[in-house]
Amino acid sequence: MSRIPLLAGNWKMHKTVREATALAQDLLEGMGAAFRDREVLICPPFTALGQVHAVIAHTPIQLGCQNVWWAGSGAYTGEVSPAMAKDVGCSYVIVGHSERRTLFGETDSSCHKKVRAILEWGMSPILCVGETLEERDAGQTRARVAAQLVAALKDQSQEDGKRIVVAYEPIWAIGTGKNDTPHEANQTCGYLREVLAGQFGDSVARAVRILYGGSVKPGNIDDFMAQSDIDGALVGGASLEAASFLRIIGHH
Repeated sequence: MSRIPLLAGNWKMHKTVREATALAQDLLEGMGAAFRDREVLICPPFTALGQVHAVIAHTPIQLGCQNVWWAGSGAYTGEVSPAMAKDVGCSYVIVGHSERRTLFGETDSSCHKKVRAILEWGMSPILCVGETLEERDAGQTRARVAAQLVAALKDQSQEDGKRIVVAYEPIWAIGTGKNDTPHEANQTCGYLREVLAGQFGDSVARAVRILYGGSVKPGNIDDFMAQSDIDGALVGGASLEAASFLRIIGHH
């Protein structure tokens, strides 16, 4: 099955509204009419979502949210609901990024609740899974990422399964300048597809896009995208400059 590549930029806690809208405009101008055979997504900080959506609405660039709470509304000071993300134009939401897990106490249980809420609001979750360096050195990579995947996606229907995106992000490679070799990353992504097949069946597993994240750069994107089970990238630092992210979007 041919899966449309998804190139997603996670801007994390960077960019004021002015800077974010300028970057979005630069990306649009740089893309032109090219890159129609791939999907492009940017995930600005909460404060810039509305203004960035105004720039990219009705263009090939889609808007994503970096996180949500699972309730539609309520007394959750400091949180953003799926309804709010949908309201400002988001079509994707990142769930369970390692920074959320390690710095803010995100758990497999909370990821499960968020995935369900995001799907209920008609958006697609980008579920992040990954292992620490200690887990990798102990040979626990597969067990760890499978446990994260199964816990977050339990009780989902096959139809919902098709709308999920998985991002394999080895924690030891995020923001460190280190990265998995394309071959090793592909092996792990292929294993994640096997886990998805066990949960949803082969047809859904073949349809789900699995991204790689972890120090993805213009200099290594071609090698990662040449792999059979890597369907795109979740890009951090390299998505903060137009020229850099345009090179990643325009991989060969």
